[in-house]
Amino acid sequence: MRKLICGMEIHAELKTTSKLFCSCKNDPFHAPQPNIYTCPVCLGMPGGLPVINKKAVEWTIKLGLALHCKINLFSKFDRKHYFYPDLPKGYQISQYDLPFCYDGVLETEAGPVRIRRIHLEEDTAKLQHKVVDGEKVSLIDFNRSSVPLVEIVTDPDIHTPEHAKAYAKELRRMLRFLDIADCDMDQGGMRLEANVSMQDGVEVDLNHLPQYKVELKNINSFRFLEKAIQYEMKRQTEELDSGQIPIQETRGWNDAKGQTYSQRIKEDAEDYRYFPDPDLPPLQFTETHINTWKSELPELPKAVQTRWQEEFGVENRFSDLFVEERAVANWAEELFTVAKASKVDTNKLANAVVNRKVQWSTEMKPANVIADYQELTQVSAVDPKILTQVISQILAENPLVVEQYRTGKTQVIGFFIGQVSKNIGQKIDPQIVSALLMKQLS
Repeated sequence: MRKLICGMEIHAELKTTSKLFCSCKNDPFHAPQPNIYTCPVCLGMPGGLPVINKKAVEWTIKLGLALHCKINLFSKFDRKHYFYPDLPKGYQISQYDLPFCYDGVLETEAGPVRIRRIHLEEDTAKLQHKVVDGEKVSLIDFNRSSVPLVEIVTDPDIHTPEHAKAYAKELRRMLRFLDIADCDMDQGGMRLEANVSMQDGVEVDLNHLPQYKVELKNINSFRFLEKAIQYEMKRQTEELDSGQIPIQETRGWNDAKGQTYSQRIKEDAEDYRYFPDPDLPPLQFTETHINTWKSELPELPKAVQTRWQEEFGVENRFSDLFVEERAVANWAEELFTVAKASKVDTNKLANAVVNRKVQWSTEMKPANVIADYQELTQVSAVDPKILTQVISQILAENPLVVEQYRTGKTQVIGFFIGQVSKNIGQKIDPQIVSALLMKQLS
């Protein structure tokens, strides 16, 4: 028997006003045309000197604090060398041995995942493969070059495809809630990568990891991530069963074919020839810096949900939607506060909002949403004698359904409630109808 050993590397573009090392506008997805938000620095021209974006550094450290990371008080940027058309300098400014954040953890519904490191680097330009004058060409858009890119690297704590998906979704929620990244996955604002290998044995042994790993690169969907890992588990298991060790390589995901495909042999860290960037000074922080940034963090999603459950009685399954973004959470806070003061069942209200039984948006006043909900759920008072007579009649007209109920199919109670409401011609409290029905049926 073999177990999945999986760690993840997730990249997310920070939504600072300017790029990481220059003053060019950081808005690659909405640029009116290619290569307009550029300068000698982000074009990689000789003599262009980078200057660090302070806000990007602060946001990276705040993300680390939200994920319970330790912070390196001394850090630096390094040059990571590789040669590709979207990297004009021949190296990427990244971080190697002294990342801003390390040793954190993110709790998910499938279990905790340890965060090994969080570092900040510049994004590359974007290649576009097109046909021009009948010929296939590759064009480069440098609007994305030097956009601040945060990378979150985990320990190999993920042992099911479902856990990988849960982790990625929870991390995206955290990034959006902190309001530091939009995480638009269709555009490439958040990219998922999984390092996958298989280990022999019934129990996972992280002290003796497999001697290879396959990196699934640049996946832009939670569903694709789950499917790619499932496929790779099957592919690697078949190779191991035949006596072969899978090649350490980078693979992509082809959803149309439902399979991964080889992209290139995976490099090791020494292949990148890291060394400290001589154009950027090291960064020294103090405990005062860290405590200030920690105090500026908002109440985080899990804490908000716990408090809502205690204070308003809102179940997590309904509050999940409201903690995807901080603006929505702030609106929901006001909604629940007004509802509680108006003696409206807050959990039922949240259920109605989540399931779109009432229209809502953060632009609407919570009081108006509550008024719509009250109108929707308003019930009429009906004489109990008339109600009892109607129920008796409906039971008499549906002996087969009555028999189904008595043989254990209790879900047919919903059919009877619907028939009673239809017969009365008014909206009646379903709990009252259900109680009377069960009394007669028993």
